[in-house]
Amino acid sequence: MYSYALLEPECYYLVQEKADEGLTLIQVKVKSDHCMYVCRYADEVLMEWKRKSDPIHDIVELLSDDVVSEWTAVYNSSEDAYYEEDDEE
Repeated sequence: MYSYALLEPECYYLVQEKADEGLTLIQVKVKSDHCMYVCRYADEVLMEWKRKSDPIHDIVELLSDDVVSEWTAVYNSSEDAYYEEDDEE
């Protein structure tokens, strides 16, 4: 079992918060004395505060800069496609 305290700001991580859940991509934006402001990427970006002591079942991977660049290109292109569909209505 891990905690948010192990994560570093501006890094992207694939984590599994609970044993029975899927993977989540998160990025730590701010690290204070007791908490962390985290961006959680899914269909929409969710930004939330987490205690450093909040548990993480598994930190699967710290993504490299190359992988983040590839993911960003895919994520942004899927957002563009979503908005283009909305414009047609």
